[in-house]
Amino acid sequence: MAYHQFDLESATQQFSLNRNEQTNLFAQVEEVRPGQALLTLFEDHIPLALAIGNEKARSELIIAPLLAEARRQADRTVSFFSGTEFNVDPEQGLNGFCDFIFSRSPELFSLKAPVLMIVEAKQENIPGGFGQCVAEMVAARIFNERSGREITPVYGAVTTGDNWKFLALERETVFIDLPQYQISQIGKVLGILLHILQDDQATQAKAA
Repeated sequence: MAYHQFDLESATQQFSLNRNEQTNLFAQVEEVRPGQALLTLFEDHIPLALAIGNEKARSELIIAPLLAEARRQADRTVSFFSGTEFNVDPEQGLNGFCDFIFSRSPELFSLKAPVLMIVEAKQENIPGGFGQCVAEMVAARIFNERSGREITPVYGAVTTGDNWKFLALERETVFIDLPQYQISQIGKVLGILLHILQDDQATQAKAA
C-alpha cells in the first residue's frame, strides 16, 4: 500500500482519526496580494492550463508558481519539494511520492520538518484526494516526532490548481475546511498558505 491507495474512509479508520467537516478553518485569514510578476504570469498561465486540461499543465503552470510565490513572501525561510519520495512507515502504507511538500526549513536539498502536504487531485476529483492527503499528514507528523520537532497542527491541501481545499491534522482529529477556494480568490489562497507557514513559525518560536 502507498499514499495514493488510501481513500478518506480507509485513512481515518487505519489511523483512528475523528473527522470534522463543519469548521471554517481560515475564516479570519486576510487576503495577501500576490506579487505583480505572478499576476502577470497567471494572465497567460491560468487560461493555458485550463485549456490543456491535464494535471501536468495545472501543476507546472498554476500550482508550482503559486507555491513559489508563497515561499518568496515568507522571505524564503521555508522551502517546498515537488515529486519527493517520502517513505516514513511502509508497513502502515506511509510510503510513496508526494506531489508537493512545504518544509519548515530554508534548506533546499534535504527535507526537514514538513508542515504542509499538497496533493494534486486526480481527474479533477478533490474529495478523491482526501485519503492520500490525510495519510501524508499522518506521515509528516510521525516524521517530525521522530526528528524531535513536534509540529501541530500539520496541514494539507488537495487542489486541481484552479480549486483548493485545505485540511488540518490536530491530535486525533482531521479537519476538512468547510469552504473550497477558487484560483480567482488567489489572494485568499495565498493568505492561507502564508498563515499556515507563519503560524508554524510562531509555534516553533514559542517552543524554543
